Amino acid sequence: MTEENKKKPNPIDIHVGSRIRLRRNMLGMSQEKLGENLGITFQQIQKYEKGTNRVGASRLQAIASILSVPVAFFFEDAPGEETGGGNRGFAEDSSMAFAIEFCGSPEGLQLN
Repeated sequence: MTEENKKKPNPIDIHVGSRIRLRRNMLGMSQEKLGENLGITFQQIQKYEKGTNRVGASRLQAIASILSVPVAFFFEDAPGEETGGGNRGFAEDSSMAFAIEFCGSPEGLQLN
């Protein structure tokens, strides 16, 4: 592994981080509040969201619980994802329902 590759975040880590940020923003939650709920600093949340630091499995489960989404939410549309069905982008039917529900909410309408 070259020195350049060691410093470059993995595309999956970047994607997971961006999905954490997306859901946190959808809920109107600050990095400070999410960090407080997890017992970590907002700086650590920033690193997760940028993909600079990898989120461990147990921490990702805790984040999913706090943000009220299944863990699979963070991997939807991930780079290199191979799916065989026509459900691409929605790992579970509940994710699609969630997206439709959000788009019809006042916040979703405001963002559109």
